[in-house]
Amino acid sequence: MHRAIQGSDTIRDILWDEVTNFYTTNFVARSALRRRVSVAPMMAWTDQHERFFLRLISQHVLLYTEMVTTGAIIHGNQKRLLAYDPAEHPLALQLGGSDPVELAVCARIAADYGFDEINLNVGCPSDRVRSGRFGACLMLDPAHVGRCVEAMMAATDLPVTVKSRIGVDDCDSYDDLCTFVTAVARTGCRTLIVHARKALLSGLSPKENREIPPLRYVFVHQLKQDFPSLEIIINGGIRSLDQVAEQLKHVDGVMLGREAYQNPYILADVDRRFFGIRSVKQTRTEIIQRLLPYIDSQITDGVPLAHITRHILNLFNGQPGARAWRRYLSVDARKTGAGTLVVEQALEYVSGSGEMPAVAKAG
Repeated sequence: MHRAIQGSDTIRDILWDEVTNFYTTNFVARSALRRRVSVAPMMAWTDQHERFFLRLISQHVLLYTEMVTTGAIIHGNQKRLLAYDPAEHPLALQLGGSDPVELAVCARIAADYGFDEINLNVGCPSDRVRSGRFGACLMLDPAHVGRCVEAMMAATDLPVTVKSRIGVDDCDSYDDLCTFVTAVARTGCRTLIVHARKALLSGLSPKENREIPPLRYVFVHQLKQDFPSLEIIINGGIRSLDQVAEQLKHVDGVMLGREAYQNPYILADVDRRFFGIRSVKQTRTEIIQRLLPYIDSQITDGVPLAHITRHILNLFNGQPGARAWRRYLSVDARKTGAGTLVVEQALEYVSGSGEMPAVAKAG
C-alpha cells in the first residue's frame, strides 16, 4: 500500500475485510466479458453508427452506448433509443438515473434488448445531469448508489457495472473513494470503471472537467491493490496502446475515451496486442470498404449519409490525403441524395488515384 495516499489504516482495514468476506461467501461471477480494452460512452458520439464503425476495426474491444436516462427509456421511444446492430456485440448500455425502481425497470428492458452489460453513470459532471440528481453528484451518497446497484442486480442476471470519478469537489481523499467503492462492492457488483480525475460540480464545464482536474492514476492503481477481488478499469487521458499496456500492469482493463474518436485507427492493433488474436491488421481502406454495405442499408432506411460519415472523418489522420478525405466528406455527404458513391470517391482522393476536389485544395 502506498503510504503517500494512506489515510486511516483502520478504516481501510475494515473496508477491506468486509469486501473480502463478501466475495468469499457470496460472489458468483455473472460475466465472461473481457474488459481489457473498451471505448467509453460519449454523449453525441458513441451512437449506433460510430459503434458499428469501431467494431469493424476491432472485434473484441467492449463498446458502450451513449448514456441513456431512465426517464427516456421508460417514457420515450425505446426502439430508437436502444437500437443497435447485432454486429456491435459485445455491447454495454450506460444508464443515467438515481431512482432504484426506475433503474431496475430499465435493467430488465436492457436484458430484453440483448445488451451484454448495464453500466450506471456516476461520473458525468454536466449541469443537466446534476439537476436530475444523477451522474457524479451521486458519489456524494455512496449508500444510495449501493441501493441503485442492488436494485439493478436484483432485476437482471446481466453484469451491472459502475463508472465513476475518483472523487467529487472536496470529497476527494483516497479514503472517500474507498468508502464509495465499498458501498458498491457490498451489492455484489464486481466491476468499477474509474475516471482518474475528480469532478468539480461548480465552475467547470464538462469539457473542462475532462482536462483541468489532475489525473491521479495512483488512486486507481491503489484500488486494485486494496480490492483485488474487484475488476478495476481505468479511464482518463490514455492516448496510445503503449500507455494501455503500461496501465494493464496495474489494473484489469483500460477504457479509451476521446482518443478512440479522434484517432479510431488506434483500435486496429488492439485485438492482437491485448486479446491474443492472430489476424492480419486491416488497412484503413479495407475498413471503409467493409462499411459501405452498412451505409447502403442505413440510407435505405432514411438515415442521412452525414450522420454516418461524421464518425469516419478522422480515420486517415496523419496519412497523405487526410485533409482531402475530411473536407470532401464534410461537404458532399451533406448534399441531397448523397450515398455510398460519395465515400467511394473520397477513398480515391485519399489514395491519390483521383483529382483532389477544389474544396480540399483550398485548405
